[in-house]
Amino acid sequence: MGVVYLGRAESGALVAVKVIRAEYGQDEEFRARFRRETRAARDVDSPWVVRVLDAGPEAEQPWLATAFEPGPALVEAVAQLGPLPPRAVRVLGKALARALTAVHAAGLVHRDVKPANILLAADGPRLIDFGIARSLDDTAITSTDLVVGTPGFLSPEQALAHGDQLGPQSDVFALGCVLAYAATGRLPFGTGPVDALLYRTVHDSPDLDGVEEALAAVLRRCLAKDPADRPTPAGLDEALVEDLPSGGADWLPPGVVRLVAERSAQMLALPENQPTRIETATGTAVPSRRRFLALAGAGSAFLAAGGGVATWAALHDSGRQGPAAPGWAIGVQADLSGPSRTAGQAQADGARLAVEQFNARHDRPFPLALRTADDAGDPGRAATAAQRLADDRDVLAVLGSSTDKTTAAALAVYDPALLPVVSMSAGQNLMQNTRSFVRGRPLHNAVAMKLAFHLEAASAPSPVGLLLDRGAGDVSWMSIQMVNRIVPLYPGGSTYPRVVPAGTTDFAPIVADMRAAGVRTFVYAGPAQSTIRVARLLADFHGPKYAAEPALDAAFAAEPAAEGWTVVASAIGPDATSVQPFARAFQSRYGRAPGHWAAEGYDAANLLIAQLTAGRAKAKGGRPTRQALIAPLRAAKFQGLTRKFAFDLDLDQLATPASFVHRVQGGAFRYLGPAPDQPPAPKAR
Repeated sequence: MGVVYLGRAESGALVAVKVIRAEYGQDEEFRARFRRETRAARDVDSPWVVRVLDAGPEAEQPWLATAFEPGPALVEAVAQLGPLPPRAVRVLGKALARALTAVHAAGLVHRDVKPANILLAADGPRLIDFGIARSLDDTAITSTDLVVGTPGFLSPEQALAHGDQLGPQSDVFALGCVLAYAATGRLPFGTGPVDALLYRTVHDSPDLDGVEEALAAVLRRCLAKDPADRPTPAGLDEALVEDLPSGGADWLPPGVVRLVAERSAQMLALPENQPTRIETATGTAVPSRRRFLALAGAGSAFLAAGGGVATWAALHDSGRQGPAAPGWAIGVQADLSGPSRTAGQAQADGARLAVEQFNARHDRPFPLALRTADDAGDPGRAATAAQRLADDRDVLAVLGSSTDKTTAAALAVYDPALLPVVSMSAGQNLMQNTRSFVRGRPLHNAVAMKLAFHLEAASAPSPVGLLLDRGAGDVSWMSIQMVNRIVPLYPGGSTYPRVVPAGTTDFAPIVADMRAAGVRTFVYAGPAQSTIRVARLLADFHGPKYAAEPALDAAFAAEPAAEGWTVVASAIGPDATSVQPFARAFQSRYGRAPGHWAAEGYDAANLLIAQLTAGRAKAKGGRPTRQALIAPLRAAKFQGLTRKFAFDLDLDQLATPASFVHRVQGGAFRYLGPAPDQPPAPKAR
């Protein structure tokens, strides 16, 4: 609808000024609606709604000024830091329910309640943007065949373009979508083409997996297909049993509080008002402060647009920034809300620490930002997450993704965009013939080779039972095949391999068969939850027990039957001596010890930072292109905390593929050290 500027009132207070596009100003029907709605919006009285301060409905280009809230939008906080904890979601819902109560009491329907229109402040959320609001008593303005709003946060009646049915309950449905997104990091009706998204909104049940049941029950009522079945905002307020914040920030997780504080500090650093300058057709700049104030029309004494602070020019409705000097950023694509979110969040946290340390340097050559994209470990969402980073012109290189399948899906976006990507998690061999990809870790079969070397070095007795799980993908196939190949090469070495079909949950018959065959060592390669099931079946088995990398998960270590199991993985232990400086910095920054994969994320980010710094030098102080970074990254030699990075591009892997040994002791993983790099000398069994 227009451009949003950051401005100042004469008092010095910051304001957001939306200047409506000229073509709307020529539409008398629009002016009539704008006049009525701005008048009604100024009557909205709620601490949870950003206040409308003034408006110029009669100006050549109508404008609307609201109080400015420096906090991040909900969409940004969730994208960067992951879903909010349940209490924060309840506080968010309760405050926004009261905001909608005030909006509806003023005779308005918001019609675009979405994460981008919700700002997070220390003392609670704020609902913004009445850009497409509609007066409750004005049914003639909205066309009955026009879909208005944001797909993914539309009610079924909006999706069906039933304009005559839009009312307060449509806002309640949208709020339900917002709260589901805040709780899970996912859109409740998925992603994809708009027509498919609208169809699922009308016909499908919402995706509320992972939401605590009490909150999920409330959200299901909000997301009822029939508006009559939804609660009123007041009813939603009552159903969300929680205390609203009273000035403190304890309702927000620490990462979001930090983000709010950073934004507030940036606003305090803004310059005083300066005359706005507009580029003319000849390229010369002319002062235009008077012109802007004239544009605002009568009654605009309130407004003083500052050129020094009017550099936002953000298209607020789309969430995209307007023209500005290109920035410097690295992206992190990871599973931040799905089944492998522990590893994904650890990498993101490690990368964020590296970026913050770089920005804290007094001699930093440029300010660096971190952008995150959550693919939830879902290959179907990976391309969308990758596209978001690829479309961000500030992002020059990416760390990601967390899993084999999501990385493969994301490369279909990154490679055509010539956006450099380094992965610390993807260990399958499906990334051949890519131009912009380097693997910062060994392949699964290389890790399995080290597992076999360790097994032999420890004189594990034969026969070695090998359980291949077809449901575990390449990691199981590559791991079991490698161990099966190496063990018989040693004197006395033998294996007893078995396979379970994909989807198998009852491993008891197969395990019983292997034990009846007399296996004396056991190796299973599958996900953590399946490894737990196998461990329980082997609780009274006293021979050596080994698991593959997916079992490097706190849930597996916490399982009593996992005691004594050994896991060989490409992730180093956070208690390793080489990463202790990092671990102390991580503890200071996040208030907790790092988990597995955090040091790898830190190393990968520092590798990319080194390439950006070198690229800047080659560009003689300018910003390198993405493409210009690819060849240097692939040829890079970098000593990290977890390993030395040097890439063998013929083999599509590290030239120095370090792997590490961990053992479950006392309900946690104990780091034992690097796995053997070379085959051990044969020993008597």
